[in-house]
Amino acid sequence: MKKILSILVRNRPGVLSHVAGLVTRRGYNVESIAAGPTENQAVTRITLVVSGDGAMLDQVAKQVGKLVDVISLEDLPLEEAMTGELAIITVNVDRGRRAEMLNLINLLGLTLTDIRDDSLSVMAAGTAKSVHMAITGLQPFGIRALARTGLVALSRPGDPMATGQEDEQ
Repeated sequence: MKKILSILVRNRPGVLSHVAGLVTRRGYNVESIAAGPTENQAVTRITLVVSGDGAMLDQVAKQVGKLVDVISLEDLPLEEAMTGELAIITVNVDRGRRAEMLNLINLLGLTLTDIRDDSLSVMAAGTAKSVHMAITGLQPFGIRALARTGLVALSRPGDPMATGQEDEQ
């Protein structure tokens, strides 16, 4: 079972380290962690994807929510969240198969980012599923290097987390 947590934190040095440290000290399995600024420069959004059993996943959210610099935390059901991921992939390709590779890049909707004599680099952006499909499609050519961002997620518009606002209660 997976849980996606969208966490708004104060944009201060060490906050990401505190969140990651808490999660790893407790032995939770982190699938991915991504952090970046929001529309408010004083606030950073951390998307944390963890896996495990239900009780353990609930405990992760409770523990992270107690951190001093956490402004708000939302548990995003995967099927309801807007998600995205980015991957940069360098693939082996000789000149004889370059046209085939370029057709595949076009078919998969990838962005060509670099061409060398014996390789091509592409960028895949979209859902985790579409990034996985791109990687799978390129594997027969021989993947030389791969970097993935991990999942980023937002709640659907109309939700207070989508605008970075706290609930007023």
